Amino acid sequence: MPTRVERFTALVGQQPENELFRFSLAQALMDERRDADAIPHYEICVAKKSDWMMPRILLGKLLLRLNRRAEAKPLLEAALALAVAQQHEDPERELRALLADM
Repeated sequence: MPTRVERFTALVGQQPENELFRFSLAQALMDERRDADAIPHYEICVAKKSDWMMPRILLGKLLLRLNRRAEAKPLLEAALALAVAQQHEDPERELRALLADM
């Protein structure tokens, strides 16, 4: 039985423009602690959908974990703006706390 990473890698190979497959692959890679491998997939998701909050949050947190704060901050700020605009209260609180700690 293929792993989640293998399954989503195959799907991305078949449909490289499908941001949902890339998002799922990035999450699977992070679950396996393959953080650097997840970055380009989240970046594609961020680039494709300007109103998609979750890849910005997850990529920002990932970059923080990799001690790449300068890159993380604008992503987290953009995610916060989306959380406010879309009325997502829990992500808004989390993002405000993350940004306050920076």
